[in-house]
Amino acid sequence: MHRLALPQVTVCAVTSVNVHATVKALQHCLDRVIFAECLLFTDSASHESDERIRTIPIARISSSHAYSDFILTRLADFVASSHILIVQWDGFVLDPTQWDEVFLGFDYVGAPWPQFHDGHDVGNGGFSLRTRRLMDACRDPNFRSGHPEDLAICRVNRRMLEKDHGIRFADRATAERFSFEREAPAAPTFGFHGIFNLIPVLGVEAFWGLYQSLDDRSTARVDYPTLMRQLGDGRCPARRRCELTKDWVSGLFAR
Repeated sequence: MHRLALPQVTVCAVTSVNVHATVKALQHCLDRVIFAECLLFTDSASHESDERIRTIPIARISSSHAYSDFILTRLADFVASSHILIVQWDGFVLDPTQWDEVFLGFDYVGAPWPQFHDGHDVGNGGFSLRTRRLMDACRDPNFRSGHPEDLAICRVNRRMLEKDHGIRFADRATAERFSFEREAPAAPTFGFHGIFNLIPVLGVEAFWGLYQSLDDRSTARVDYPTLMRQLGDGRCPARRRCELTKDWVSGLFAR
C-alpha cells in the first residue's frame, strides 16, 4: 500500500484505558500515512512497543472529564507540527487516497453530528484534524472549558473562536469526506470513529479479538443495541452475542 506523506501533521492519542486497542488504532494510521510524529500519552508502562510511536508518560487519565481537560489545556505543549490528528482506540485512517489538501485549510475537521441542525454540526473529536492555532485558542481565558471537549470547541465556544481568533470550522460537505461516525458515509472517507463502525471495518473475528483486549467496555454498553444488530446477521456465533449481553447487563448493575 502506498503511504500518504503528511509532514505537517502529528497523530496523537491520549488514554489510560484500552491502551492495547489504542496502539492498534495508531498502527493502522501509521501503516497508511507517514506523519511528522506519532505520540501516545499514557500512564501505562505495559503496552507493546512500536518504534514509530513515541510514548509520553502522563498522570493517569481517571475520567472522560480529565481526558477533555488534557486535550484542551496540555496537548498543544507537546506538538511541534502545525496540525494534529487526534484518534481514539475505536477510530483510525481508513483510506489515504481520500485525503484532500483542503482539509489543512480548516482549523477543525471532524465527522458531522446528525443530532444538530443549526449549522454547528461539525464535528466529532474521536477522529479529528485540528491546528495548533485552534488548540492555543482553546486556552484563551474567555474559553468556557467543558466536557466533552469536542462539544466545548465546536458548539459552546464556536462563535467566540471564530470571532476572536478567526478559527475556521470545516463545512459539513468537507467533514463528510473526512470521516464518519453516526451516519453511514455516502462515499469512501479518510477515516472514521465509533465502536459501532468497527465490525463493518474489521470484520467480526477481528472485532472480537480487539473487544477482548478492552479493559473499559463502557462505549460498547452504550451502543449495545447497534452492536447486537450487527452481530445478529448469522455471521457471529451465539456465544459472542451472549458475551456482549453479559457485559451489558454487568454494566447496568455497575452504574
